[in-house]
Amino acid sequence: MEYMYSALLLHSAGKKIDEEGVGKVLKAAGVKADEAKIKAIVSSLEGVNIDEIISKPVAPVAQAAPEKPAEEKKEEKKKKEEEKVSEEEAAEGLGALFG
Repeated sequence: MEYMYSALLLHSAGKKIDEEGVGKVLKAAGVKADEAKIKAIVSSLEGVNIDEIISKPVAPVAQAAPEKPAEEKKEEKKKKEEEKVSEEEAAEGLGALFG
């Protein structure tokens, strides 16, 4: 991610996005730069209009519902079992009415 940020920083500053510039930004940030990653990010951004990409609205990503703790899951299961028992008891009671 820091490689992309360095490229965006160079773009924002009006500098050319090249291997040397990305390497310098990373070094200044204290990141040990990987030359292969620098080459990959620079080559992937060649011919890309960064301003156009930044100006496009991004659709929100649907987030998954947070995982319920195990205790809540047990409580829900217990409630469902209680409801089931209650329905069975109700059915038995109705049978006595028509009995």
